[in-house]
Amino acid sequence: MAKEVWTVRQLVAHLTSIVTKDAKSQSLRVEGEISNFTHHASGHMYFTLKDESARMRVVFFARFARYLLFKPKNGDRVTIRGQLDVYDRDGQVQIRALEMRNSGQGDLFTRFQYLKEQLEAQGVFQRAKRTLPAYPKSIGLITSPHGAAVRDMITTLQRRYPQAKVLLYPVQVQGDVAAWEISNAIGEMNRRAEVDLLIVGRGGGSIEELWAFNEELVVRSIANSTIPIISAVGHETDTTLSDLAADVRAATPTAAAELAVPNQEELKSKLDAVLVRLETLPKKIFDQRQLQLSRLMERPIFQHPDRKLVPHQEKFQYLTKRLHQAVAAHYAKGERSLERVIHRIQSVQPDSKISDARSKLQRSSREQSLFFQQYMERKEKQFSQLVTRLESVSPLAVMKRGYSLVYRLGGDQLVTSADQVNPGDLLDVQLAEGKLKCQVWKKEEKK
Repeated sequence: MAKEVWTVRQLVAHLTSIVTKDAKSQSLRVEGEISNFTHHASGHMYFTLKDESARMRVVFFARFARYLLFKPKNGDRVTIRGQLDVYDRDGQVQIRALEMRNSGQGDLFTRFQYLKEQLEAQGVFQRAKRTLPAYPKSIGLITSPHGAAVRDMITTLQRRYPQAKVLLYPVQVQGDVAAWEISNAIGEMNRRAEVDLLIVGRGGGSIEELWAFNEELVVRSIANSTIPIISAVGHETDTTLSDLAADVRAATPTAAAELAVPNQEELKSKLDAVLVRLETLPKKIFDQRQLQLSRLMERPIFQHPDRKLVPHQEKFQYLTKRLHQAVAAHYAKGERSLERVIHRIQSVQPDSKISDARSKLQRSSREQSLFFQQYMERKEKQFSQLVTRLESVSPLAVMKRGYSLVYRLGGDQLVTSADQVNPGDLLDVQLAEGKLKCQVWKKEEKK
């Protein structure tokens, strides 16, 4: 008689029948430590329940999980009341939890807390963080050479910033020798001094699989590194002691690569923006200065520069007239005094007195002439300085260098732009010397 050949589906159904018919497996209590905990958006919870030598998958549906009095997490030691079940898709035996209570923290979590407190008390996590280089020339990756994590990091680094050289230092990231290899790799990279930045990490996993990154040997190696280090261990919800000791903690290996280097496309965009600004800035400055000059030329002093000189010319004429009057009065007074002296001399006829008086008269005449000459020279010098100062601010001085003022014929509006006139218009052109009557033949707009 031929032996019956079962399909996989039949075998899984048979296993399910055995499990569901067993009274003990349908009403059991089991204690263990939570690992790989996931709380789905639907409210369902999925995790692994383990002890020192075995583990089993657990599903805790939302209709039962909503009665929990605590928030489960990795490392919690719990007691579960539930039933054994078989997951049809992969034939795996699992526990379908009906009730769960917290029975204390797991051994690994207790050890994690102890190490964290010890290292924190020694200041390992409080040291000054090293600044990541903005544009690293070379980056060292300390991770497993296999798996998605190393591929994602290398791909991201090459895509974002291919100028950086990437050096891989392969290590085991879980197991008995993982911590020693990771620590040794960090030390070797520091001794070689070939890279500007280190990324130390791996993909996600259970607390046991990530434990190498909680070992004191690895944590101290990260803290003592002279090269800045980004820690990229597991997923965003995973936290290790290496994360606390590193200079920067990344949620994932891919995120670590993004933190390590700039995006070359963004750098190119910034450079293009700077080049555009450098091209447009001179023209912008020229336009601003031209506008300022146009506004300056519209001021009254440049519209009618001769009006600014009129008050000063009138004052000069007034002072000159006063000066002549003062000199004439001084001479007249001197003549009268001289006449009186001569009259007295003639009345007594003393030769010696006449001679002395003549000498005094000549000396006085010379002194008066010298005084008048010096006085006139000072006034002329002051006048010349005043004229020089007026000329320095006068638009006439600018016009002597070839510039001119253009007005509409018979008007006083200054023409500063080709937009103000049309072909055939008549214009007055004021030169430094003289004026011109002109007619617009053609105009060219500013380009």
